[in-house]
This record gives sequence, structure tokens and C-alpha cells, in this order.
Amino acid sequence: MEAHQQSDHDIFGEKSTASHDEVLQFSKLTEEELAVEKKLRRKIDTLIMPLVILVYLMNYIDRNNYAAARLQGLEDDLHLTGEQYQTALSILFVAYILTLATLRPVDSSLDSLVWYSERFGVADDNNKTEAPFFAGVLFYLSKWYTKEELAFRMSIFYAGSLISGAFGNLIAAGILSGLAGARGYAAWQWLYIIEGSITIFIGLIICVVLPDFPDTWRALSPEMKAVANRRLAIEAAEADVDEPGGMSQLRGLKLAMLDPKTYILAIAYMSITGAAGFQNFFPTLTGTLGYGHIVSLLLVAPPYVFMVFYSFLHNWYSDKFHNRFWFFVYPIPITIVGWIVFMTTDSFGPRYFSLFLMNFVFAINGTCYGWIANAIPRPPAKRAASYAFINAIGNSASIWTPYTYRDQDKPHYVLALCVCIALQVLAFLMALLLKIILTRQNKQLDRLEDEDVQLTDREMRKLQKAAEFEGIDVATARRLQKSYRYMT
Repeated sequence: MEAHQQSDHDIFGEKSTASHDEVLQFSKLTEEELAVEKKLRRKIDTLIMPLVILVYLMNYIDRNNYAAARLQGLEDDLHLTGEQYQTALSILFVAYILTLATLRPVDSSLDSLVWYSERFGVADDNNKTEAPFFAGVLFYLSKWYTKEELAFRMSIFYAGSLISGAFGNLIAAGILSGLAGARGYAAWQWLYIIEGSITIFIGLIICVVLPDFPDTWRALSPEMKAVANRRLAIEAAEADVDEPGGMSQLRGLKLAMLDPKTYILAIAYMSITGAAGFQNFFPTLTGTLGYGHIVSLLLVAPPYVFMVFYSFLHNWYSDKFHNRFWFFVYPIPITIVGWIVFMTTDSFGPRYFSLFLMNFVFAINGTCYGWIANAIPRPPAKRAASYAFINAIGNSASIWTPYTYRDQDKPHYVLALCVCIALQVLAFLMALLLKIILTRQNKQLDRLEDEDVQLTDREMRKLQKAAEFEGIDVATARRLQKSYRYMT
């Protein structure tokens, strides 16, 4: 039996001649709601974001310990030879792409993202806890912030990794100078003991205090919960919730795998991750500048601190101008200049300055994360699956790029940095392709806005849910749905 269908004309009825401007009046929060939204955003920024940043900071400090430990005698103590250091680094990321086939449906919630991520990234105990985290945070923040707010918040979130690169190595320098040999442990062992203990303590606290979603956060009043849901529904022109039933996540996975934008973003993110692979060797790169181990660790901090503040400005303007493509693209030639300078010069000044230029690759990350949420806005099950897949493919670059940083290539690491340049070119091509696709889809949406389209029962249920979330009638909700456009 064919599903019952309704046309746009049936839905609009007398409203079929309503103007776009009249409909847009319903797509904005009222003055009272705007006042509530301001308080809501302030509460999210002050209570949610600091916790997320803190967890990500500790996550990356733990990761960066490996690079710092290399300068503290790890290779000698563990008798690592040849490419064994690179292999140990590579193993951390192998699990992200080994278990793509071990899929099963789960209930709708943050658990769905964790489930996808675990399936895309679990092989050892460390990865079992770390693999879901990054994609989980991207999905998590997309349930709290609108697309106009997201890139800047993503940059704040990603600042945790940049801060870890700065202060993690400062801590490592302090441990190297003060605890080497204490109680019979090497400096790199104390590094893992101290920072690992802090991470565990913070993680236990976060499990208790971090809320899931607006609907489940007790600190929000009913008015704030309603505004939190309504503003996301207005933005997506569709209720930001999944359909009930255990199969919704499997459908979300199917939708993600059928959307070419998922693969384009995955390749783009893989290119950025691969190009940023030098961060795992940053103390090694500063170690080629002619100073001792402690000074080499201290020299890591300034480029990261600079990029923390620059990335805030970069992504704030990306949100302000509602543009992703140009803010994704312009840092690419800057990073390429940095790698070329490092490969072709020997004096301290130009080589150290080139490290600042290389770090512009991290400015792209916040833009990329925000673009993912904008390009794949709904339904949440599809967005969750897309995040997990993109995260898996993106981190796969970290499996093979460590092998390009060969000891015989010191001090210029020509092979590794040429690979970085090639990956940045690939990232540019993916960004260009995504912009073309989104521009074309927006033109299709322009044409469809005034056409009489048939809606199935399932589509009508989603439309009714959107109307309920937004507090408007079905006809107006349909107008808003047809007026949605992707951010390019």
C-alpha cells in the first residue's frame, strides 16, 4: 500500500500565497525569547564550555606526553630502534579504522555517538575510551549551539589541544629538570604518572557534573529548555530530534553513508589531520634548532599560545561573516610557506618563525568542525554517524604520517613536510568541491521553494514535530523548511 501523500498546496491552504518575509517573522525568536536566549547562551558558555575544554585539554596533554617523553629518554629506556618510535605512535590510531563493520542499532541519545565512535575506533583499552571522545564532543556541542555560534565555540574547544601543546611541554620541561631519577623513576615516567593521575581525577568529576542535553539539564528553567530546542529547530527548519525506535541510528548511518558530503568532509579532515601530524614531533622539530632538551621543550609553547588567540579571532570572523570556505582556505598557503622555510633554511630566526606559520593549520580545524555541522545538519542520528565516520577517517592519517618523519631526514625533514604540503593541497580541493556542491544544493532549494512538492506520511510527521518545537502551525513550518540554506 502506498503511503498517503500531501502536497505543499494542501498544507499551505490559504497560506499558500504567504510571502517569504511573512514566514521569516516566525523564524525568529520573540523579544522575550531573545532575552532568555542571552541568559541561556551565557549559562552554556560559562558552565558547559569550560568543562569540555578542560577534558579536551587533559586528553591532548596525555597524547602530547609521548612526543615530550622522546626528549626525556623514552627511546633509550625502552630500547626503541629504527622506526619503533613511529610504530608505537601509529598504533594509537590504528583502531580508528579497524572495526567499521561491527555495527548494531542503539537508542537515540549521546550514547548513539559513543556507540558509533567505539565501532569506528576501538582496538585497545586506550582507544576504547579515547575514540568516542572527539566525535562525541562535536556532536554534543551541535546540540547546544546554532551554526552561527558553532565555529567560534569549536575554536574555543579546540584551544584545549593548543594549550596542551604549550603548557604540556612546559610541565614536561619542569619534570625533566626537577624529577629525573626521583625514587628510581625516569623523567618521562614521572610525566605519565603525574599528568595521568590528574586526568583520571578530572574525568571522574566530569562524569557527574556534565549534563547530556538541554532537556535533561536540571539547571535550566522550562523557559530556557523551550528556547534551547526552538532556536535549533528554527535554524535547521526541522526538529533536532530523532524518530523513536531502535532502528533510527541504523537509518542515520545509512543516510550518512549515502551523502557524498560525508566523504568529502572526511577526506578534508584527514588531510588537515595528516598535515598537522608535525605536532606529534614538535619537540623533535624544535630540537633541531640547536638547543638542549629543556630549551627545546620551552620553545614549543610560544607558537601554540599565539595560535590559541589567533584561532579565536579567525573563527569569530567565520561566524560573523557566515562563511566557511574562505576561512578554511586562506590559512593553507600560509602553512605551505612555513614548511618551505623550515625545509630550506638553517638559521634559528627563520626556522623558528616557520613553526608559527605551520601552526596556522590549527586555525582550519574550528572552521572544519563548524562546516561539518552546517553541511550535515539533520537528523541527529545522521549527524552523529557522520561525525564518527569523519573522525575515523580523519585520524587514519595519523597511522602512516609518523613514518614520514625519518631520523635520516634531520634537520629539515623534507619528506614529511612535502607530504604536509600535498595534504594541504588535497584539503583545498575538497573544500572547493564542497563549496560547489553546497552552492548547487542551495540553488536547488531556491527553485524548490515555490514548487508544489508531495510529502509522505513520514515527512509530515517530521514537519508536525518541527511545528510543535517551534510553536507555529504546520504551514509556516513547511515554509521555513523550504527556506533553509547551507552555509558555504
